[in-house]
Amino acid sequence: MKGATAAHMSVASVTRPSVPRLRLEPTGSRRVLLDGAWWPRSTDPVAELPGLVLAIDKVRGPVTRLVLAAAGWENHPRRLSMHGRVLRLGYFTSQPRGLLTAICANNERVDLLVVAPETASGTSDTAMILAATITNPVQARRIRLAVSTPGFRGAVDTSPEEAWETDGGRLAPAEHRVPEPVGRDR
Repeated sequence: MKGATAAHMSVASVTRPSVPRLRLEPTGSRRVLLDGAWWPRSTDPVAELPGLVLAIDKVRGPVTRLVLAAAGWENHPRRLSMHGRVLRLGYFTSQPRGLLTAICANNERVDLLVVAPETASGTSDTAMILAATITNPVQARRIRLAVSTPGFRGAVDTSPEEAWETDGGRLAPAEHRVPEPVGRDR
């Protein structure tokens, strides 16, 4: 392989996959801007991607390809060998830096906000909650700016009922609400 660079080679993940910091939109709806968010611990795709892929496999089916932004990763392997399979990786300048797209074997697409590893915990949590909310109107490339806006974090941390009320919905008056079942965990 004379003249081959690391960007064109296939690499194998030899370390045990880490548990990803991942938040997915809970309903699995296809009518969302983003399917969730992922906060990797580093910019090394060989170390970070296996855990993410295994987590997505469990909820959406086997991942066959990942589309990543060219910026933000310390290297760009084109193939990643992990757990008895080879995953194709594509790095594109046209892919927004904060977006990762996973293509599954069933042709299902999973779009995730990628929160930069160096992001502060509070900001990353807020960004991940927003990205995994079915009513999220903010694109991946704009979420970091949105969650840095004063007063925005409080809007994201509200309960679903409170968020629904502020979006024009109305809760029934207390005397008209259906009581919660007794003795069942929610």
